[in-house]
Amino acid sequence: MGCCQSYCLRETHPEKEQQNQLHQQNPTFNSHNHHHHQASAFDAEAVGAGGVPPFSEFSLSDLKAATNNFSSDFIVSESGEKAPNLVYKGRLQNRCWIAVKKFSKMAWPDPKQFAEEAWGVGKLRHRHLANLIGYCSDGDERLLVAEYMPNDTLAKHLFHWENQTIEWAMRLRVAFYIAEALDYCSTEGRPLYHDLNAYRVLFDEDGNPRLSCFGLMKNSRDGKSYSTNLAYTPPEYLRNGRVTPESVIFSFGTVLLDLLSGKHIPPTHALDMIRGKNILMLMDSHLEGNFSTEEATVLVGLASRCLQYEPRERPDLKDIVATLSPLQTKSEVPSYVMLGIPKHEEAPPTPQHPLSPMGEACTRMDLTAIHQILVMTHYRDDEGTNELSFQEWTQQMRDMLEARKRGDFAFRDKDFKTAIDCYSQFIDVGTMVSPTVYARRSLCHLLCDQPDAALRDAMQAQCVYPEWPTAFYMQAVALAKLDMHKDAADMLNEAAGLEEKRQRGGRGS
Repeated sequence: MGCCQSYCLRETHPEKEQQNQLHQQNPTFNSHNHHHHQASAFDAEAVGAGGVPPFSEFSLSDLKAATNNFSSDFIVSESGEKAPNLVYKGRLQNRCWIAVKKFSKMAWPDPKQFAEEAWGVGKLRHRHLANLIGYCSDGDERLLVAEYMPNDTLAKHLFHWENQTIEWAMRLRVAFYIAEALDYCSTEGRPLYHDLNAYRVLFDEDGNPRLSCFGLMKNSRDGKSYSTNLAYTPPEYLRNGRVTPESVIFSFGTVLLDLLSGKHIPPTHALDMIRGKNILMLMDSHLEGNFSTEEATVLVGLASRCLQYEPRERPDLKDIVATLSPLQTKSEVPSYVMLGIPKHEEAPPTPQHPLSPMGEACTRMDLTAIHQILVMTHYRDDEGTNELSFQEWTQQMRDMLEARKRGDFAFRDKDFKTAIDCYSQFIDVGTMVSPTVYARRSLCHLLCDQPDAALRDAMQAQCVYPEWPTAFYMQAVALAKLDMHKDAADMLNEAAGLEEKRQRGGRGS
């Protein structure tokens, strides 16, 4: 999850040292934002690959707090309140969004069995899985916690879309990613997936399709593994009530049918159409012919093999992945573009104080506007930070001020690399300190994609001039660039508060 990732990755950046400095220099920098009592899963040192926290146990009170006491407003499972196992979205104290699956009271009577099953699934980590990050077993309560996927299900995008249908290349990507996820699970010793359907395919903040980890666990210890219409259920499951790896292939075939037709067509009906060579009849009319007939023929052939009545006649996952891989034609186009959804950005919380133009520019991360403001302000805010006696006015001083002047010209002309060099000459001599030079060099670093260096300079500006809003604003932008959105929001508030104090009669203007 995006938020999860930004939170969990935050301390894997090389700014750990800077945070320690921040704590020393700025007591308002919130150390308790970084860790919370229960979510041992979120200790940065323990974060696994791709920023997904390792699997851990959650307390019921944490999950109640995250879901507003399991409020019906937080229910996100498609079947709503009547479903046997509800899924809620929630937000942990560290701002990380989660999905929480709440089982019906006695689905798993034995807490040990539930925990073992959950730990088994919790070991899996794949970029095409909505990964399981925890569980809770408290009294009669049995809950699973997964990464939250904010962009709906495949069912919603295929069957209930409002703005645009899923384009062909994206449908091929969904088929490929889900096949890769299933192949990974199978390789890792979890080949059974219960009730695979278009509701189990979710889209993350970047619009990438992910397979819900919830289907890797049964709905209950001995309960039904298929809850959907019997017409879509593998024939052998109807005969003996058992899910096998081959049953999962059959269900994958029904998902391929959904992708081809944009409708929920019973497999037997679809196979009749395929045998009758009515491929075009099968295709989703909303695609308006925008697909490759060759690729469609390959996909139809694959679906037909997956839906064979005899389990042994179905392909295995390696074969499916190998068939779908060459069909990935638009790999350079991000999924969110193909889905027609906006790129996910974690919106910073609304500041508590009214914002100045500088505050507004920093909130928008508008580096051009920040540049204009710093050019216009010039060195007005440096007054009083340096009092030089006549004796100190040496040749070295003149050279140093000359370097600053060259830096100012380069800064004004947007030659940011030269500005960094000149400002560094000025700073390195060390006779004079200038918060403005630090702020300007900080912005230059941001514009050169060096957020770590930018954060260091903004903190130096704060050391020189502890009450200067601009120093805090520049830290906010650098922290946001480092994906530390909560801390960036705190810095913005701090800066806005200092500005307000200033307007009420503090130092300078």
